[in-house]
This record gives sequence, structure tokens and C-alpha cells, in this order.
Amino acid sequence: MILAAWNVNSLNVRLPRLVDWLAAQRPDVVCLQETKLEDAKFPAAALLAAGYHAHFAGQKTYNGVAILVRDGLAATDVRVGIDGYADEQKRVIAATVAGIRVVNVYVPNGQAVDSDKYRYKLAWLPALAAMLRAELARNPALAVLGDFNVAPEDRDVHDPALWAGQVLCSEPERAALRDVLAVGLVDSFRLFDQPEK
Repeated sequence: MILAAWNVNSLNVRLPRLVDWLAAQRPDVVCLQETKLEDAKFPAAALLAAGYHAHFAGQKTYNGVAILVRDGLAATDVRVGIDGYADEQKRVIAATVAGIRVVNVYVPNGQAVDSDKYRYKLAWLPALAAMLRAELARNPALAVLGDFNVAPEDRDVHDPALWAGQVLCSEPERAALRDVLAVGLVDSFRLFDQPEK
């Protein structure tokens, strides 16, 4: 199964590119973040014409997540949000496809260290970890995709000294992401050699 993730930063703007990419690559499942569309305006018909069934949760101007499933496959047990965590922002959607539980996340950016948005992010990540722990207990075949808005290590940014202690690179964010992984996940990016720079 081919799984892909893409922060589209406005599906309205990126739809032509997405449709072209889907035709060229034909992934089985695509997780989109930052769709920035209310559900009533989601281009489900255009994506269906491109050969993909869309499951989505959106809001106007901000956030929004979607899971696209290629024709011939079906998504079941589609859920939106983090169970037990009250959140108006549309940042999580999950579905089971061909026996694999796919969870698509758009982790809050945090804006700036010590801001309200940063505190929201630091509360949100443990809620995500709890959700994923429960998902993994029910679904041993679990794939978590998305935009995590955390640089796990200094080697993940172009200038570690510049980013030290800043949002996306602060130790509390990195620790919270490590706690997410500690539920029993492996960072697939780290399975491959990453040359310097």
C-alpha cells in the first residue's frame, strides 16, 4: 500500500496540482492537511472524478484535514477529532483502509514560545498520544501521517543555532513528540539514511 501526506496550504489553490499528481503517482491513500475549506465547499466531486473518495473535516480559512482513498479501496470507521478532547479545530481524521488504520494529523504550529497557541500545542500533543495509544491497542497495523510542526532534532533545520529554543524546535515540543512516538510508533523518515544537509 502506498500512503502519502501533503500539507496543501489551501486545497482550492492546490487542487489542479493535486489532481495532476494523483494521476501521475496513483497512491492508495493520501492524507491532506491545511485544506482550509468548510465541508460544504470541499471538492469531493472533482476528487471522485480523479479516482479518489474523500473523507474530510474542515473549517473556513484555517486547518482542515482529509483522507483520500483510491477507487477500488474503501475507508471504514472514519472518525474526526481526538476522542475525549474538546477541540473546535479540525486537525485529526482517521479511517481504516485495507486493514490499516490511517490517522491523519495536523499538529498546531504554536506561533511563538510562551504564546497561548504554544500552550494549546503542548496540551494537544499529549491528547494525541493518548488517542494513538488507544488506536494502536485496537489496530496493530497503524500508520500516522501528517504535518507535525516539530523539528525532532537539530539536524532537521538548516541553522540549529538560529532555531534553538524557538517554536518548532523547543525542548517541550520535542519531548511531547517523543512521547507520541513512545506509544509504539517508529518515525519512518529515520528508517532511511539521511545525508547531511
